[in-house]
Amino acid sequence: MWRMTKLIDEFRRGWLGISQPSLPFSIGFAAFCIASATLVRWFLSLMRPDVFFTPYFPAVVFATAFGGFRIGIATALVGGSLGLAVNFSDATADFARLVLLIIFLIVCGLTIWGVQHYRSIASNQRAISKRLIQEQEYRKLVIEELQHRLKNKVSTIHAVVHQVLQEQPQIWANLDKRLRALSATDDLIARVDGSGCDIKDLLLSELGPYGHVRFTLNGNPLFLPAQLAVSLALIFHELATNAGKYGAFSSARGLLQVSWSVTGDRLNITWDETEGPAVGAVGEAGFGTKLLKSALGPFDGKTEIAFLKTGIHCTMQCRIPKA
Repeated sequence: MWRMTKLIDEFRRGWLGISQPSLPFSIGFAAFCIASATLVRWFLSLMRPDVFFTPYFPAVVFATAFGGFRIGIATALVGGSLGLAVNFSDATADFARLVLLIIFLIVCGLTIWGVQHYRSIASNQRAISKRLIQEQEYRKLVIEELQHRLKNKVSTIHAVVHQVLQEQPQIWANLDKRLRALSATDDLIARVDGSGCDIKDLLLSELGPYGHVRFTLNGNPLFLPAQLAVSLALIFHELATNAGKYGAFSSARGLLQVSWSVTGDRLNITWDETEGPAVGAVGEAGFGTKLLKSALGPFDGKTEIAFLKTGIHCTMQCRIPKA
């Protein structure tokens, strides 16, 4: 049973071109093809006694596909010899049969070349595919290691800054939230192999804690490259924090609507808060406001904020870099 399973597996791997079958196995398969072709030829001779070489064409194709061009050539020569010498009727070898033999060998030669060429292409493609899979696995391993080191560095920075700012709790509170927002964005990007994330997933990770009934997201699926995703994560964090302290999320009836659209390579985002507390006088711009104004600069973008009676209205425009 084990030997039969091994033979079946060797046949499968040889037929698919994964590995070259052993020489005895290739010869045995070619002999089987020739015997089958001869049996078909005998059956056809009952109806057409002048069929000499045609049944051996499939034998040559299958033998070449399985064992390679050398086995194919041997099969063609043996098939041609049988077609010329073996008779299943009263017909004798004549000049016409010699011409048919020459045609048979020429066609077999072209067929063997074509099959071998296909085997070579398939083998190269299989080797390329195997190499790409190995490179992908290696890249994934490297990315996972870099992500692990990045997380450790963020944790170290978090601990060092906390130690330095122990006596300044207000400054630490502001920095702590932003560091945590950056860490959450890195985790989100890491889940899609470090290449970026969808804008809706980014918004949900930031706005989810406020309750899904408090906000609506309108826009088509849009994949953000990692650099842009990090900048937008900082902006969304600032806006959401302000909404929780002073805006729509600080009111029981407050609502938020975030919409986005793409025109060419330009991304347009609208942040609309309604039913929140009345916006009072705006003081001097703090760190958060300066961050909102400058975060999209590297992407030829800008952020505009309007403090309306209905709530904060913020528009963001930027170029989407190629991933």
